Amino acid sequence: MASELDAPVNGSAGDPLTAFTASSANGMAARPVGIFDSGLGGLSVLRAVRAQLPDEALVYVADSRYAPYGERDHAFIVERTLAIGEWLILQGAKALVVACNTATAESIALARERLTIPVIGVEPGIKPAAIQSKTRVAGVLATQVTLRSERFRALMERHGADCRFLCQPGHGLVEAIERCDVDSEQVRALLASYIEPMLAAGADTLVLGCTHYPFFDAVIRDIVGDRVMLIDTSVAIARQLERVLGANGLLAAAGTNSVPPPRLCSTNDGAHLLQLASRLLGLGGPVERVDIALRETPAHEPRAA
Repeated sequence: MASELDAPVNGSAGDPLTAFTASSANGMAARPVGIFDSGLGGLSVLRAVRAQLPDEALVYVADSRYAPYGERDHAFIVERTLAIGEWLILQGAKALVVACNTATAESIALARERLTIPVIGVEPGIKPAAIQSKTRVAGVLATQVTLRSERFRALMERHGADCRFLCQPGHGLVEAIERCDVDSEQVRALLASYIEPMLAAGADTLVLGCTHYPFFDAVIRDIVGDRVMLIDTSVAIARQLERVLGANGLLAAAGTNSVPPPRLCSTNDGAHLLQLASRLLGLGGPVERVDIALRETPAHEPRAA
């Protein structure tokens, strides 16, 4: 399976990219890019997209009512990805970034088939980790759903054959970010319990396999020092978005001085979204609470964090 970040930007039969002609694309270039995550982690991707594409208007949706996706089943994750994608299209989105490793692993193929705009996903940086590791031992922190997905297994088979990967589910980490806890003693202890066995096994590279995890960057660096290289693919995702928009004539005009701040939306009350966006990205409010209905009745309500 081709890597998300290596995927060609030209469309093919059945690919939503082929639905765009030059004339239709020109009229859509001023529209926003939609970005969504199960919660707050996708703000790390939003940060990278703003830096890479400062002329693009952005709409961010945190599906915090149903976070974390790592505790959900396949059908539920697919349903939420499609529902939020369709909602963003109704808001005028010209492209969709699924800024959630779990949602990408479970639903990206169907999203590309069903949605009428280009869809960009995220995935753990297995390829760069395998390239950069000198000890040939690398750690991976990701959600349980991501680690057991077919997409992740395909990445490992394609890029990780000559490297030993130590895969650790990051239980409790998404929930910590969702409550804006990036550096408490409890979080430090939890991260240390996950990372120190990797160091003992000789890992010199650590893949941050969830978009929530880059917000632990400072704490992780305190734990690993200069012994480990951290792999965060958010910048690569922003560059891939730029390639996709450019290939379809959807890039916003350069030098626009009237780009609005990102529109921040949450399916919960939005207080934590505003807090994290302000603290880590320097973004002020408001945060809109939006009701994005379930397309089907879920099999269960959210589990307690």
